[in-house]
Amino acid sequence: MSTLEQKVGQIREEAMNALLGADGMDRLNEIRVAYLGKKGTLTAVLKGMKDVTPEERPKVGKWVNDAREQIEGRIEEIRARLEEEKLEARLEAEAIDVTLPARKQKRGHRHPNTIALEEVERIFVGMGYEVVEGPEVEYDEYNFTKLNIPANHPAKDEQDTFYITDEILLRTQTSPVQARIMEQGKLPIRMIAPGRVFRSDEVDATHSPSFHQIEGLVIDRNITFSDLKGTLDLFAKELFGPDTKTKFRPHHFPFTEPSAEVDVSCFKCGGRGCRFCKGSGWIEILGCGMVHPHVLEMCGIDPEEYQGFAFGVGLERIALLKYEIDDMRLLYENDARFLQQF
Repeated sequence: MSTLEQKVGQIREEAMNALLGADGMDRLNEIRVAYLGKKGTLTAVLKGMKDVTPEERPKVGKWVNDAREQIEGRIEEIRARLEEEKLEARLEAEAIDVTLPARKQKRGHRHPNTIALEEVERIFVGMGYEVVEGPEVEYDEYNFTKLNIPANHPAKDEQDTFYITDEILLRTQTSPVQARIMEQGKLPIRMIAPGRVFRSDEVDATHSPSFHQIEGLVIDRNITFSDLKGTLDLFAKELFGPDTKTKFRPHHFPFTEPSAEVDVSCFKCGGRGCRFCKGSGWIEILGCGMVHPHVLEMCGIDPEEYQGFAFGVGLERIALLKYEIDDMRLLYENDARFLQQF
């Protein structure tokens, strides 16, 4: 029994000596596990109690428990000291000099695209339009078929469209939202549909595979091309200034007939000709036209009773023109030096 008592004492001394060199929490935990853990040397003595006679077991248990209490007490003392030293070091590192000037907080602000979109929405909401959104992952039926775009149309080529399956794709325009609204049959309709669209374009100063469009739609009785011209003329004057003029050029879109491209007089030179408008005095801004009767029929609207017009403009194009930005990529690089100018 004296040999066992000496063994417990030796373990206690070894643990105490090891604790003298504990210079951190990790080392402290290693010593605790080595002597007091489930596989620790002191715990192993208790596991050997089966070889001790019943009469002697209380003595052995007392030796082990006394040694455990002494080791645990020393561990707690060192733990408290290390935590205090850590706190003091942190407080010293985080010392605040109240005489120093405060740090200037940088405030966030709206993106040029957001500013342009809010301006467009303000104009059309003021004319009684509703802002409507739709899904970016769309069916081929809504993106093409219901917009009078046949299966062999170049716009359906895989070089231009991101297809997920044969029938599901990333929308190439926000016009599918118009088809979905027309299908609901709640007439009349006055709406704009802003949103992100996707096309397989190479990235350059004027193109991106992901950009934003704003589509507009009006469906009612007795709607004429004059209504379309008046609406877009007012829109241009509100957006670019009261002296802005508009020019309509014949064009072709599958979902409108007749169709037109719209130019606005250069707001930089007043139409005299400059570098901004490439000397022409005009800047192309959007496409438009009267809704094709076939599109109305496919969406459940009687073209004999109702007529309508539609238009579409690129949000980035408005931002580039309005703020005289010469490279579309600047809008997506998140360079704070650029964005802070707005």
